[in-house]
Amino acid sequence: MKKVLLLVMILMTLPLLGHAQTAKDIDAEAVRVLDKMTDAISELTSCSVHVKNSIDTLNADNKLVKYHRSSDVQFSGPDKLLIQIQGDTGHKGYWYDGSFLTYYSYDENNYITLETPNTTLEMIDAMHKRFDFEFPSADFFYPHFVDDILDDFQSVKYKGSSKVEGENCDHVIADNDKMKVEIWVSKNAPNMPKRFLITHKDEHNRQYESVFNNWNLSPVIPDETFVFSAPANSKLISVMSKL
Repeated sequence: MKKVLLLVMILMTLPLLGHAQTAKDIDAEAVRVLDKMTDAISELTSCSVHVKNSIDTLNADNKLVKYHRSSDVQFSGPDKLLIQIQGDTGHKGYWYDGSFLTYYSYDENNYITLETPNTTLEMIDAMHKRFDFEFPSADFFYPHFVDDILDDFQSVKYKGSSKVEGENCDHVIADNDKMKVEIWVSKNAPNMPKRFLITHKDEHNRQYESVFNNWNLSPVIPDETFVFSAPANSKLISVMSKL
């Protein structure tokens, strides 16, 4: 597979972890669909997309709570990323210019600026490990996405064509003893992901869902778009690393 130039999004995606198992049920058509999607993404030099998320979490009383958010994502080259997020957990943004990542809370009018690795994918890995920052649906932009699916899931099956929000899609399901992952790849926006659903096989059947809209596969985005400019009266704050 070709090398992916960078990632986007979505916050946030939950990692695709499972137990490697000896007996595999791998559908060649499912692999073909996923490979075509990954190859199409790897060709991108810039991209923008709107992502809607719904996320199940457990509250202090161990009750299932679903919250929603939407994200507008833009990236350019291997080292530029902008994400604007609004939803039940507030309004916030991430600016990455190849050297620094800035997280800004619109609700609290404060921000954090951190020195980072010099590529988007390396930055996402480092910021998640150190600070639990989440970037929507980033998994799709990793060059080893399909390999991880094949390694971590016992069954990977093509389930045919179906519609998501009126778009014709190819539907692939990956399954193991911990979770089920469903991916719908749009036929209208060539080979781009349309919907992504993780269902955990636990007592709560927690789900994480992303729906993608308004793909632009070749926007011209000025570099200054990715440089944070502190609003009036905003406050620079600090954050503790987990490491």
